[in-house]
Amino acid sequence: MKKTSTRLADGRELIYYDLSDDVVREAVDRRPLDATVTSSEVRRDPLLGDRVAVASHRQGRTYHPPADQCPLCPSRGERLSEIPDASYDVVVFENRFPSLAGDSGRCEVVCFTSDHDASFADLSERQARLVLEAWTDRTSELSHLPSVEQVFCFENRGAEIGVTLQHPHGQIYAYPFTTPRTALMLRHVAAHKEATGGENLFDAVLERELSGERVVLEGEHWAAFVPYAAHWPYEVHLYPRRRVPDLLGLDEAARAEFPGVYLELLRRFDRIFDGRDGGKEGAGEPPTPYIAAWHQAPFGPLEEFDGVTRDDFALHLELFTIRRATGKLKFLAGSESGMDVFINDVPPERAAERLREVASS
Repeated sequence: MKKTSTRLADGRELIYYDLSDDVVREAVDRRPLDATVTSSEVRRDPLLGDRVAVASHRQGRTYHPPADQCPLCPSRGERLSEIPDASYDVVVFENRFPSLAGDSGRCEVVCFTSDHDASFADLSERQARLVLEAWTDRTSELSHLPSVEQVFCFENRGAEIGVTLQHPHGQIYAYPFTTPRTALMLRHVAAHKEATGGENLFDAVLERELSGERVVLEGEHWAAFVPYAAHWPYEVHLYPRRRVPDLLGLDEAARAEFPGVYLELLRRFDRIFDGRDGGKEGAGEPPTPYIAAWHQAPFGPLEEFDGVTRDDFALHLELFTIRRATGKLKFLAGSESGMDVFINDVPPERAAERLREVASS
């Protein structure tokens, strides 16, 4: 992997990650951009204790541009985009319309490929490995920023999720606090550790799931399963078998196996709704919308979680879709949005069975 850092016309950082070491990146951003102005502010809810990012400048962000005006495609001729070069393998750059900025953190965009019509599942294993290396490198770099306590790499895919740019890409949020979901996990890890005399909760969950009926696929270094209390119609958790706190902790064997396992999971997601759930075969259902979310240990202090260290946390990826059947979406209505109590229409055991059925031949 070759890494080349440069600056866009408005001063934002852009980084090329290349498969070949002999690639030279000298293209200059020729757009007449003014300096980026953001108004991001993080406010704390006194009743719930969680944070809300207020970012009014995002109202003017790019919204569903036509393919020939995609800002994530390479720049070619007089068609100028966020990426100055005429081609790329993987690119990461500071978001022009960030939810978090300055002392409130940082937001970055990760472009998985220059092919506008592709998806992550279309990547080769070599390309997917390069994305993994980019995620890892950015996690390392962002963790050293004084305002950052947690790094979150994720992908939103599909208009149903709310994606406004159709080019295959993901994002990285660097939060100035430990997120509520991670804090909740850490509190349960601490309670379980105390109650069991030191047993790790993540290890116990993984061992239980891999001995049951919700396993989706297993490799030598990774394992995927539908969790016992899945929130979403089709939800898979992917764990390295050796517990590590973050992407930096993965060894070479786990890194080498990850692309094949992850690509297979994504391709199975695209085959879930092929007419066997009551929909019409060949009805033109769009690709399965999903969110893929890496959960990593915070880099900030953990004193509030009694007896827990970063090494007690288990890196894992949660992949889920809001589609529950062909032509039907799972909406977060009263119980979910009002009380945080999910109601799942698809039994986790049936979801796991379906994900095994659509394995590659």
